[in-house]
Amino acid sequence: MTPAIGEIRPAFAPTAPERLEDMGVPQSLLVDLLVRRLSLDGTNNLVGLSNSLKLSIPVVDQLFRILRQQQLVEVKGMMGNDYSISLSGAGRQLATERFQLCQYAGPAPVSLKDYHRATKTQSAEVDVNRRLLRNALSDLVVTDELLDQLGPAVISQTSIFLYGPTGNGKTSLAERLLRLYHDAILMPWSVEVDSQIIALYDPVVHHRIDIDESEIDPRWVLCRRPCILVGGELVPGMVELRLDEASGIYSAPLQMKANNGIFIIDDFGRQLISPRDLLNRWIVPLDRRVDYLSLRYGVKFQIPFEVMVVFATNLDPNDLADEAFLRRIHNKIYIEPVTSQVFDEILRRVATSRNIQLAPDTCEILRKLCLTDGRTELRACYPTDICNILGSISRYEKRPVSVSKSDIERAVALYFAKI
Repeated sequence: MTPAIGEIRPAFAPTAPERLEDMGVPQSLLVDLLVRRLSLDGTNNLVGLSNSLKLSIPVVDQLFRILRQQQLVEVKGMMGNDYSISLSGAGRQLATERFQLCQYAGPAPVSLKDYHRATKTQSAEVDVNRRLLRNALSDLVVTDELLDQLGPAVISQTSIFLYGPTGNGKTSLAERLLRLYHDAILMPWSVEVDSQIIALYDPVVHHRIDIDESEIDPRWVLCRRPCILVGGELVPGMVELRLDEASGIYSAPLQMKANNGIFIIDDFGRQLISPRDLLNRWIVPLDRRVDYLSLRYGVKFQIPFEVMVVFATNLDPNDLADEAFLRRIHNKIYIEPVTSQVFDEILRRVATSRNIQLAPDTCEILRKLCLTDGRTELRACYPTDICNILGSISRYEKRPVSVSKSDIERAVALYFAKI
């Protein structure tokens, strides 16, 4: 159910500046932005530029007057009470020069100072108990013992280390923690640092909420709290600023995009970047809640690290990190193999969701087959995976899904490698 507007109003709600000196970013950067925008548009008016650059009409009018005084723009006529303008010859030459340095012509950035303030103001606070946590994880079968470990860990909003044998739901648990947030945040389209543009809003990972908030500075986007998941594809460059040589625009690192939300590192220890290198990189952020980034030419600056980092691994934590780092991760939760009761409940839920009729002894048959050939533990993934194979068998033989003992034996034989 979509929350009402009042329920998703952010804690941070800046109004649009109406004077250049209140923008918080260099005037020269805004002039370059408007020149590049006009170069792309050919002809535009002040309202159109205001919409494209997410600037108030008074600020766009001030920029227009500066460019007109420098003979960089020409007035082509009037559109009602608005000017229709385009670049002059000198303006087009300036635009060409500016495009060589940076091709960004989108929404105006906010200052690093304002980004700090917004991120700190919007730091997550979760009020949760066993009942609320169970509701959030209602599509999973979890024990009270696990809930009572997850609850305090989530309330702390620091970092969580989920470890244990593969296939028991570590990733599924981590992804569903986002359900505990029922609010929204404002994040900027981009951030300015030393007159450089850092693109932050990413429609691939940020879920925008479109509501009429005319009083809020349009340089900010209303979004759900982010949840970013990375696995074996994580490389060192993803946690540092990346400069696109062609456009001259910096891309924010993943932890910056995850600010005010959750950053999940799945299959931790199996990335191209070594666990120790990544952990050493994040000792300070996890401890002090700040991170340090560097521009291409050496300027170093601080950003907030208001992220709940969730590490999920099936490797031994002591093989991945030393005591000094593990001490900084206060919440270490072992996700153990499932009990027979939990295994049976998972199987019943999967069967119900697929309209599969189970015989009274089906659960016991599957459990015993999963514990043959030297296997000693039941995994939460087995029921779903086996049911997927049963479905494939039925489609292959053009018949309804069957859970007879022979079909289950056939599916189990396909699923497990012989030793």
